[in-house]
Amino acid sequence: MSKSTNTLIALIAGAAIGAAAGMLYAPDSGEKTRKKLKKQAKKAQKDIDAQARKTYAQVSEKASQISSTVNSRATELRGTVGDRIETALSSASYKADDAIVALEEKLEQLRMKNSQLQKPNSVKEGIKTASAKVNI
Repeated sequence: MSKSTNTLIALIAGAAIGAAAGMLYAPDSGEKTRKKLKKQAKKAQKDIDAQARKTYAQVSEKASQISSTVNSRATELRGTVGDRIETALSSASYKADDAIVALEEKLEQLRMKNSQLQKPNSVKEGIKTASAKVNI
């Protein structure tokens, strides 16, 4: 509760206690005093009920504001997180494409190197074949 609400409740309680004490020491008859006490108690109850309703309305309003703020912020964050995820996925996709291109280039280089390394063997085979034809 807020400080003003606590102060108001304390003031009402103090007034009710003071009124009751004053009536008990008043020179009225017992029946009259009891009626006054009953009347004062009902008034205090109405005041407390009114204050409770007012406080409930204030708390409800504040809770509604907080809920609205939280929902708004959550929506913002959802959008921000979604954008970041999309950016990260897009970046990862580009990096994967770049890696594939680099691997394909490296594979082509290795194939060329392999074919160069295999040519002397085919030259040797060609020489063997040619010499075999000559020896016939």
